[in-house]
Amino acid sequence: MKRDPQRPQECPGRPQGQPEPPSPPPPSSSSSSSSSEPPLWIFGYGSLVWRPGFEFTSRKVGFIRGYSRRFWQGDTFHRGSEKAPGRVVTLMEDGGACTWGVAYEVCGEQIAASLQYLNMREAVLGGYDTKLVKFHPQDKDAEEPIQALVYIATPQNPSYLGPASEEDIAAQIMASSGCAGHNIEYLLRLADFMRYFCPQAEDKHLFSIEEALISILPCMCHTEETLEETSGVPQKTKS
Repeated sequence: MKRDPQRPQECPGRPQGQPEPPSPPPPSSSSSSSSSEPPLWIFGYGSLVWRPGFEFTSRKVGFIRGYSRRFWQGDTFHRGSEKAPGRVVTLMEDGGACTWGVAYEVCGEQIAASLQYLNMREAVLGGYDTKLVKFHPQDKDAEEPIQALVYIATPQNPSYLGPASEEDIAAQIMASSGCAGHNIEYLLRLADFMRYFCPQAEDKHLFSIEEALISILPCMCHTEETLEETSGVPQKTKS
């Protein structure tokens, strides 16, 4: 049982002959404002790539340099619980790396509303801090990188779990579920985003965990079926 293979990495752009990936769905909402306040860009690299949860004007697929995405942050609310913490992604400084995701442009009244929402979702409930980064759009017409706000969970936050083997991370993800859904969904949605919208990019850490998870799933299903069959067998009573 195996999902589509990952593709080789190329940060700067799409290789010659590479088919154009499907465009992201249209914005959830748009807002035109006469305010002179400049727009704000927010970069997402985890669940924000498919579920931003706030209104935005436009969005772009692209990458930031100098960071690697890692499943090293614990989650006891969105994708886990106090008894069974989930694992979600954060960014670790890595000079030679780049991380792909989606940047959302918010304008006018959207700015305050999105920041208020994300402060609760990412900072209060998630343990993330904010930082400004340079976002490089995937668009061929993009000339200059865009300054964007990003949420990063540092090793100093109380929910930080740190490194573990891909197999251990996959096993923990399998056993975790929270208010936003199962941790498995989080992993597979993120892997699918990379596969469909950034086919030229590599994320060895992400795809290795996905592969480890898929290799475990048949074993787990077989165990559950065996337990169900056993529970249906009448037990002999002692004489």
